[in-house]
Amino acid sequence: MSAQTFTHTVPDGTVLHVHRWLPEGEPRALVQLAHGMVEHAARYDHLGQRLAREGYAVYASDHRGHGRTAAGPDDLGHLADEGGFATAVDDLVSLTDRLRGEHPGLPVALIGHSMGSFLARAYAARYGDRLDALVLSGTAGDPGAAGRVGLRLARLEARVRGPRARSALMEALTLGSYNRRFRPNRTGFDWLSRDEAQVDAYAADALCGGRATAGFYRDLLTGLIWVNQLSTARTTPADLPVHVVVGEVDPVGGADAAVEVAGLLLEAGVEDVTVKIWPGARHEVLNETNREEVEDDIVAWLDAHL
Repeated sequence: MSAQTFTHTVPDGTVLHVHRWLPEGEPRALVQLAHGMVEHAARYDHLGQRLAREGYAVYASDHRGHGRTAAGPDDLGHLADEGGFATAVDDLVSLTDRLRGEHPGLPVALIGHSMGSFLARAYAARYGDRLDALVLSGTAGDPGAAGRVGLRLARLEARVRGPRARSALMEALTLGSYNRRFRPNRTGFDWLSRDEAQVDAYAADALCGGRATAGFYRDLLTGLIWVNQLSTARTTPADLPVHVVVGEVDPVGGADAAVEVAGLLLEAGVEDVTVKIWPGARHEVLNETNREEVEDDIVAWLDAHL
């Protein structure tokens, strides 16, 4: 197994920082990873190494406004001044097209976590013919009336204060309640995982956990609402297999969200949708105390579908 980084320039000139994990010998398939909000792709090194050892070529880009793709601290937590969600999806597609050219004939799986799962669902709805398998980790269902009120507030704040204004209001409305069910809290990020070392590493990482912009929350909620519409799900290819993996007590969605999203896709006509709910696990199942077991499940599913 070998690991490297490289850059990929998308059509609008943005340069994405990309991590690559390659197996010994020829890969059996491609796996592309889409990380969550205010984090970065290097945090998926454990999964990347595991998948590479299993024979997969694995690629994970830092989204625009995230990780080493961000030009500097002022760009962290901001996708774009307008249309950031759709643009982030297009970035993933651009990288896929490059990888298909470099590895002709290989099937492609997309694994998305949290915000990355929303992007992955949008990718599947808009460009699903490019994919052969989809794994959704820590995804969320329809945010309901609260989400739509939040979207109006984010749009208003982006108009009044500017899309790059850091939004304490939207942070409180979206993330503020996540830690409550894990009181007494040891850190502000206890909701991520039961593994204290992983939580501490996240808290100490300058590229994780920062306050996002009003424009970011506008784009995030726009995308989350869109991917949870039946009309959107119906444009996902019926023959694209989907595996949903969540922590039982994940405050972003958890078990209820997994069942909701799977039900939406099945209602939309997707033929092969499976769900794995990990008892007691929190948001980042790939960084949980039982992450080896979580990886075993994902590898077994990929092996069966690619």
